[in-house]
Amino acid sequence: MDPALLREREAFKKKALATPSIEKKKKDDSQFKDESKKKSKSSSSVSSQPKLDATNYKTMTGSSSYRFGVLARIVRHMRARHQDGDDHPLTLDEVLDETNQLDVGSKVKQWLQSEALQNNPKIECTPDGKYNFKPVYKIKDKKSLLRLLKQHDLKGLGGILLEDVQESLPHCDRALKNLAQEILYITRPTDKKKILFYNDKTATMDVDEEFVKLWRATAVDAMDDAKIEEYLEKQGIKSMQDHGPRKPIAPKRKKASQKRRQFKKPRDNEHLADVLETYEDNTLTQKGVSIK
Repeated sequence: MDPALLREREAFKKKALATPSIEKKKKDDSQFKDESKKKSKSSSSVSSQPKLDATNYKTMTGSSSYRFGVLARIVRHMRARHQDGDDHPLTLDEVLDETNQLDVGSKVKQWLQSEALQNNPKIECTPDGKYNFKPVYKIKDKKSLLRLLKQHDLKGLGGILLEDVQESLPHCDRALKNLAQEILYITRPTDKKKILFYNDKTATMDVDEEFVKLWRATAVDAMDDAKIEEYLEKQGIKSMQDHGPRKPIAPKRKKASQKRRQFKKPRDNEHLADVLETYEDNTLTQKGVSIK
């Protein structure tokens, strides 16, 4: 071996021993491992959840407001079709196509077909699985509307709401315009809704103008029946006492009689009440006369 290399090696050892050295301890990586595991778990849980984007946000579970929005849109479209005169039923896919809702998910379709449309009071399901609008009244033209009003008038059922007629009758404005002379409109004071009545011209009568003036001049809006009856009694008029609804009178129950029951004697042989019969000597005694 070259002596020059040996000298260099010895010099390097001496120099290494002369310079101080610091020993580095190994770090405990268990804490970092736990943290990395937690991060990986959280990231995996987040990645497992469905991401909210434009393609799957409609099919996510729990979106009840979206489902009922789809149902309300269908009901509005079916009502508009019926009012326009389109009464042929449609399948669910056709309804979704006409309402531009073909991108709904399979769960929403299943809910519409099995539950929502079946139980909706405004939707009628046909035996072949199609759907149509279900109006309040089955009327198709002005003749059927006039017939319905006459039946209500004859049976004393009152009037029909204008909004129900508008919902049930196709081209309602045209029919109401043609029947202007046959219909009376009354505005309900509670909610300001218009009610339709049949104008029965056979019940019209001519009233003297003086009675009309008196009727219109008398204001009884702020008076109830009790005050009106009191006023009429002061004026000597008692024609209202038999009018108005009567309160049902409960029948009085008869009290149970507390008399003691008397024992009735038998009525057999009453015609022999004055005859005393003895069997000792086989004689009958009647009014002091004894007969053997």
